[in-house]
Amino acid sequence: MKAIVIGDGAWGTTLAMLLAGKGLDVSVWSAFPDYAKELARTRENRKFLPGIAIPENIRILSPSSPKTGPFDLAIAAVPTQFAHATLTAARHQIGLVAAVVSVAKGIENETLRRPGEIVHSVFQPQRLAVMSGPSHAEEVVRGLPTTVVAASEHGDFAKHIQQVFSSDRFRVYTSEDMVGVELAGALKNVIAIAAGICDGLRFGDNSKAALITRGLVEIGRLGEVMGARRSTFAGLAGMGDLITTCFSPFGRNLAVGQAIGRGEKLADILARMEQVAEGVATTRSARALASLHHIEMPITEEVHRMLFEDKPPKQAVSDLMQRDLRPEEDR
Repeated sequence: MKAIVIGDGAWGTTLAMLLAGKGLDVSVWSAFPDYAKELARTRENRKFLPGIAIPENIRILSPSSPKTGPFDLAIAAVPTQFAHATLTAARHQIGLVAAVVSVAKGIENETLRRPGEIVHSVFQPQRLAVMSGPSHAEEVVRGLPTTVVAASEHGDFAKHIQQVFSSDRFRVYTSEDMVGVELAGALKNVIAIAAGICDGLRFGDNSKAALITRGLVEIGRLGEVMGARRSTFAGLAGMGDLITTCFSPFGRNLAVGQAIGRGEKLADILARMEQVAEGVATTRSARALASLHHIEMPITEEVHRMLFEDKPPKQAVSDLMQRDLRPEEDR
């Protein structure tokens, strides 16, 4: 099987190595010719995955490479806000691919499309799946046991992806809830920023536990009205990924929140980050979706105000705590 990973970030590089380790013929496509040359020369993704050697049997491609293909499978691993332009450029280079797996987590600001919807608009694949879950690249690439979920409207394709990616250290479950898996993977990043703000304010375990629990409730509420299964938010793409993102030292969204909680400005935080914290842009999209569907998402609303309206974090917490009292299972 010939597979191509579109995206040269940590996750794309990791998945390329995972598939190559299983015997697939793997290429990585980078949108940046100069960086692609560096990857090919050094066999190390120093910017996003330093210290990890890229096997020689993984080809590195870019817009300046000769056209190649066809490929049996494409893995779309591009940050959501750049996905449409990058995937379109890749399509011109590698052609159409009939089977695609989207592994990005986010919601496009301008269109409110999920990554899978962007992939479909560009490649129009015959078979499409999305894959998400608690899966920091820094751990997967070192062989630490990891479990994710692959969802597709075509159950046989989800099972195919399950077989392609699963190994003794990487286990894949299947689902038919593409909407839920993608929304859970995107929206949990907003809650992770809020969890980081709790850390930055030096609040305790009680505060963070309550925030994560109520955050899961509100993102599940939005997911359900958009056609997702509520149970998906209690699974790997929801609760599983939320736990990881809210506690792991690798969490970029958590780090953004921690800095906000300490009083730093968003522009300064983003200026020093090498990688994309998807939750920042997703906060805008989540707020827009909540308004569109008339769904109450108080934590998301306060995160938006802290990030983009300079609302003091302590005031945001106070406003959340003093909202009208209600039953826990108020729907």
